[in-house]
Amino acid sequence: MSLKEQLQKDMVTAMKARDELRVNVIRLLRGMIRKLEIDQKKDLDDKDVIGVLTNAAKQRREAIKAYADGGRDDLVKQEEAELVIISEYLPEAMGTDELEQIITNIITETGATSMKDIGKVMPKVMQQVKGRTDGSQVQAMVRAKLS
Repeated sequence: MSLKEQLQKDMVTAMKARDELRVNVIRLLRGMIRKLEIDQKKDLDDKDVIGVLTNAAKQRREAIKAYADGGRDDLVKQEEAELVIISEYLPEAMGTDELEQIITNIITETGATSMKDIGKVMPKVMQQVKGRTDGSQVQAMVRAKLS
């Protein structure tokens, strides 16, 4: 079952259970997916859907930080609840050890030795880990390895 089908099925289940938060989050996700499908004029596969979900999760994390800085605990709780629901559809996050191993292999493969070579390393790493970890975490680890 594709992620889009799973979202549709879960939305129906949430509607029957009268779970407003889950219904609203899934509707938002399906709307984001549909918008991207219209923009790209093609049906999205699971890989593309994971990209949409990753962006939605990133938006929630940024909003949580902004609301926490602004002292808006009520909105922080709502964003955290939405993030939990979105995270249910994302693949399991990659462990630090696994990510470190991938980065080390790519640095060796590309022959990167300094920060000047970050442009060679980052695209290859992101290609392998897309949707499974945060880009800022990858960038920090690559910078640490190259410095």
